[in-house]
Amino acid sequence: MAEEIYWATGRRKRAVARVRIFSGKGVFNINKKPLEKYFPIENLCVFIKQPLVSTKSIDKYDVTANVKGGGISGQAGAVRHGIARALAKADTGLKKTLRSFGFVTRDPRMKERKKYGQKGARKKFQYTKR
Repeated sequence: MAEEIYWATGRRKRAVARVRIFSGKGVFNINKKPLEKYFPIENLCVFIKQPLVSTKSIDKYDVTANVKGGGISGQAGAVRHGIARALAKADTGLKKTLRSFGFVTRDPRMKERKKYGQKGARKKFQYTKR
């Protein structure tokens, strides 16, 4: 019998993560590297594992993710979002728990665009009176 593989896409800022979860022992591979190698900051590793820890399924699934775009923090958020969506597909009973923790909702905050006649999105050029 073939094992069940659940796919999901996670997004955060400019980062996009394609996440696969399947039954296993809790092994994480991000872009063909172990989790601790790809995300050397411990807070990000804890952040990524939150959906699995909150649903008590950290040792039930192996996670493989391909992530691109954005920075390291945005990529970690995208992987977490993808894991949460894949878990919701794998077990529909977990969706309510994941939603209550806010893992299923995509974070809508994006970088504001630069406006013409200004130095940045909000910053203006210095005003000279004389």
